[in-house]
Amino acid sequence: MQAESITVDGKIPEGDGSRPVKIEIAMGLIASISEIDGETDRVILPGFIDVHNHGAVGVDVNAASPGELIEVSRFLSKKGVTGWLPTIVPDDPDNYRSAVDAIDRAMAVQTGEPVAQILGVHYEGVFANKEMCGALRKDYFREFTDVGQLESLPLPAKGVRMMTFAPEIEGGIALTRALIEERWIPSIGHTNAEPAILESVFSAGAHHITHFFNTMTGLHHRDLGVVGWALSKEETTFDIIADGIHVHPSVIRLAVDARGCDKVTLISDSIAPTGLGDGEYKVWGKSLSVTAGRTSIANGSIAGSVIGVDDAAKNMQLLGYSLEDVSRMSSLNPSKLLKLDETYGSIEVGKRADFVICDEGLQIKSVYIGGRRV
Repeated sequence: MQAESITVDGKIPEGDGSRPVKIEIAMGLIASISEIDGETDRVILPGFIDVHNHGAVGVDVNAASPGELIEVSRFLSKKGVTGWLPTIVPDDPDNYRSAVDAIDRAMAVQTGEPVAQILGVHYEGVFANKEMCGALRKDYFREFTDVGQLESLPLPAKGVRMMTFAPEIEGGIALTRALIEERWIPSIGHTNAEPAILESVFSAGAHHITHFFNTMTGLHHRDLGVVGWALSKEETTFDIIADGIHVHPSVIRLAVDARGCDKVTLISDSIAPTGLGDGEYKVWGKSLSVTAGRTSIANGSIAGSVIGVDDAAKNMQLLGYSLEDVSRMSSLNPSKLLKLDETYGSIEVGKRADFVICDEGLQIKSVYIGGRRV
């Protein structure tokens, strides 16, 4: 179902100021943008894109039905997310097949509906370092021996394919080349790779880092680590969990200022208990507690977050970043990472009419997806 023609007005952040506009929407796309006079407290931002999300409202992507994925999409849309990548953790091959089948079927019915659009799939940690597993189940980690392993991973019929991997595993450099050849978006994570290996996979086409600082070697003044290498490599980009728990706010600020807002993507890394509040849960076969917004498994490790990209955006604003910068990190940059920026990520004529209307403190007033109000 396509949206009817409608008009929305507000102001688009630009630098330290803003530009009041009227946006005309037709057939789910932005038909025109015209400047208007007058003051308004309505801020218009492009819809948020979450490239790393394991679920919410009690739904785990690894075990979800198509209907449950749509429920997650509906929940995310109310938090300003207009596109997302269901993110699969290491699991049994049969569960990969059922999870991707559910994603495929959900994508088949979401078109035209005012829910966050599933944009493809993100495999996190199939090929990862067992020493850097975090909350993932290392029993399901693999080494890379031939391209058949990659080709055996089920994929939706359409959409983006992204993979977080550790380049230092056996066959890691060959894996990087295979990912590029097979049109995957490679992202370095769950890794303790040495700089020489990182340089090799960078040359092969892996330029992005998953949940920066977490499950990777940090920076030491005599040892670059993955963090130091990424900060010193001009062309790298990274995503980060800006909940103030996974990474100290001051460290977030240091990293973002070092790389620049155009190289940073905000993610949720949310898990099934997101939206349910504090309590005791079972996630990925492990007992997990959520206390004051912090997730924890038995060994004390953090196990994903219970925030949304909207919460991360608010935290970045509290750190002093402008609405334009926050919008770039939550919308345009993830769209560029997924190579979808011709359609998503900014408010321009011809792009999807996916946007968030909020106040200057990022309190959401309404959300439009494909021109339809959520």
